[in-house]
Amino acid sequence: MQWLDRPLVLVGLMGVGKSTVGKRLATDLGIDFVDADEEIETAAQMTISEIFERFGEPYFRDGERRVISRLIDCVPRVIATGGGAFMNDQTRALILQGAIAIWLDADLATLVERVSRRNTRPLLKNGNPGEVLAKLAEVRNPVYAQAQIHVRSKDGPHHRTVLTILEALARWHG
Repeated sequence: MQWLDRPLVLVGLMGVGKSTVGKRLATDLGIDFVDADEEIETAAQMTISEIFERFGEPYFRDGERRVISRLIDCVPRVIATGGGAFMNDQTRALILQGAIAIWLDADLATLVERVSRRNTRPLLKNGNPGEVLAKLAEVRNPVYAQAQIHVRSKDGPHHRTVLTILEALARWHG
């Protein structure tokens, strides 16, 4: 995709596959992959859970916005964001202006199954994952819908989702 002149930023709820799909998408496109959460942890020299516990969500979101701003630099790459990044007005504006936002979406059952594999998600520490994700989806999906591209991530091999993204990019650009 010679025309790709800016980053692709994957947004969506936790468990949708932004990091896993993002790595494969970057490989297929021959560009770099960056996980914004990993960049935040490196910059802060602590885990996201530790940042949430020690300083709270507003502090984390401010750092997240600064890291994403640094990553959106007109260099084609795939950037996976945390589930809440796109909810911040400033972060969302940065992404929509300087990148192509791709909303990865999945049904609730798939998300619950995927998030149950790890216990490192701060927003799931206190509550039933299905209920938490349903509430998050209700609030966040209308905001995620502002992304330029919307792709459903289905259960099964991630390469199918990557192919769907590549097709959607071709249609969006074409």
